Amino acid sequence: MPVSIRDVALRAGVSVGTVSNVLNRPDEVSADSVVRVSRAIEELGYVRNDAARKLRAGVSTTVGFVVLDGQNPFYNDVVRGAEDEASRHGIAVLYGNTDEDPARERLYLDLFEEQQVRGVLIAPYGDITARLQKLRARGIATVLVDRFSGDGRFSSVSVDSVVGGRMAVEHLIEAGRRRIAFVGGPFDIRQVNDRLAGARVAAEDSGAHIDLEVVATSAMTVEDGVAAGARILARPRREWPDALFAANDLLALGLLQSLVVEGRMLVPDDIAIIGFDDISFAAAAAVPLSSIRQPSRMIGRTALRIVLEEAADPDSIPRQTVFQPELVVRASTRPR
Repeated sequence: MPVSIRDVALRAGVSVGTVSNVLNRPDEVSADSVVRVSRAIEELGYVRNDAARKLRAGVSTTVGFVVLDGQNPFYNDVVRGAEDEASRHGIAVLYGNTDEDPARERLYLDLFEEQQVRGVLIAPYGDITARLQKLRARGIATVLVDRFSGDGRFSSVSVDSVVGGRMAVEHLIEAGRRRIAFVGGPFDIRQVNDRLAGARVAAEDSGAHIDLEVVATSAMTVEDGVAAGARILARPRREWPDALFAANDLLALGLLQSLVVEGRMLVPDDIAIIGFDDISFAAAAAVPLSSIRQPSRMIGRTALRIVLEEAADPDSIPRQTVFQPELVVRASTRPR
């Protein structure tokens, strides 16, 4: 068993408090006590646990970051932004990927609570308000990332996904598209619902007859995009949409692969495709992909800065930081 501070106190014949004072405030104890404690430390081979000391002092040098999908380059960029900001403050970021699994999400939150991290950043799956309240009650600051805090209980850093969804479909309508499909899921993810809500607003406000359907997916991966594309190709050609709005770029890239490679469709002549996030692969696709851009690294940097500020001042009022999305037009939605 590792030697504890209590073992040192017993060997030196002093109190635990005296040993603590020798280690942290030697000027407050007698020279005899310093000698006795120092000798006991040497004889027992006691190694000071500096990390534990910092935790007890409330100055942990770690922040936990729980992301929704570690395969999505968007979240990788958000984490990079948080790490860039953390390095300026001498903080390390501990990273956990839930892969859209609530059980894994609980596991990482439990782990970060046990580690007594200074704060937690989280892109959550579903509603975890009660769990985050428990963390805050334990003195661990929490900030929502890529999710607006609707009730204002927690600080959040996000992009207006409703506006982004509206921008995407408005762009498709302006490009002459009328049979538009929203491809995305699961709808337990708030961002998916928000992007679909924005798409519906654009369709309703357009003044034109827009046929907006939903092609649901079980996840937002390239593989799910490929599968959704196969389902569309299996329909009679007269039932194909003439445009697709994917809930993220990974889905859009999967759709592009399925429709162009397997279905031999021409993009954008037969069908236009727009994604969301504007990850680095979007511009490099076989048909450069139009997308709704999120300032990913800025989101991470801002969230990290806020969680440190709230850790330093637990009574601060939660703040909602909402960035505006940007439409990036490329070849995949060229007008007819």
